[in-house]
Amino acid sequence: MITSARYVITQSVDPFYNLSLEEYLLENVQEGECILYLWQNRQTVVIGRNQNVWGECRVQALEQDGGHLVRRLSGGGAVFHDLGNLNFTFLVGEEDYNVARQLKVIVRAVRAFGLNAQVSGRNDIAIDGRKFSGNAFYKTKGKCYHHGTLLIDADMQAMGKYLSVSNEKLSSKGVKSVGARVVNLHALCEDITVLNMQRALLKAFGQVYGLTPAPLPEHTLDAQILAQKQEKFSSWQWNFGSKIPFTVEHHKRFAWGDLQLQLKVNEGVIQALRVYSDAMEQDIFLALEKALANCPLERTALLERLGYIPNQTMQEEIVTLLLE
Repeated sequence: MITSARYVITQSVDPFYNLSLEEYLLENVQEGECILYLWQNRQTVVIGRNQNVWGECRVQALEQDGGHLVRRLSGGGAVFHDLGNLNFTFLVGEEDYNVARQLKVIVRAVRAFGLNAQVSGRNDIAIDGRKFSGNAFYKTKGKCYHHGTLLIDADMQAMGKYLSVSNEKLSSKGVKSVGARVVNLHALCEDITVLNMQRALLKAFGQVYGLTPAPLPEHTLDAQILAQKQEKFSSWQWNFGSKIPFTVEHHKRFAWGDLQLQLKVNEGVIQALRVYSDAMEQDIFLALEKALANCPLERTALLERLGYIPNQTMQEEIVTLLLE
């Protein structure tokens, strides 16, 4: 049961620090507490935990323009952040994790401006079918976060310039371009600014949880631990990772997300594997490389190794793709 509501609104626009702070808050959220963290990144592409950087982002263009790329902990797809975008994160213990309640805060805040916001599908919030918020989720060691974007007055042209989205993925959404299905809230209501939305979110947070949110000052947090985390989130290894000399590559889009598999195969045995996906179930795909190490490229053996995946349809689809 949530008995304490606290909030952090950081002034930092450094994506490496901001994701470090998010992880720090997750690790330190207390039992019975919900923390609402509001943050912004300057000119940044944030990719999902299991995504292929080169397939999702036009890295050279981003870097040439002074932008940043950072990999988050949660699954899902790549997003572009600038100062016209406001990010939110709800951090709670697993026993108090309630996505519907958390989404209610966002919907209530937007409706306060007279807009008919609705939860759309599994992880979007939209107005008249046009998305203004995408959400992703992460759980570890009994603690959870749910975070997302709010398009206030984002640069849609930059979004299209830096994000590289496959035609197959766009077709699955029923649109022709990365900006076609999204909308800025400021374009629908001129009263909506980043500052006004922050205020509306804090008010809605208190109303939904029946509590008075209290500030959590950043200066009280452990600067040394934050610096260590920032070093991780800014590292090449974390954001880009290592490549393998693969001999086989498979790529397909499923109902649950995109899956790209790069394999090094010798005498019918998987010697190395790289897995890239925008699926929300990040843990499944993080474990896939290890699960299939030194596995014969044969149906029965593959299904046995994939027994840890609870969804049998997903098991079958991955095996079929591997054997193509």
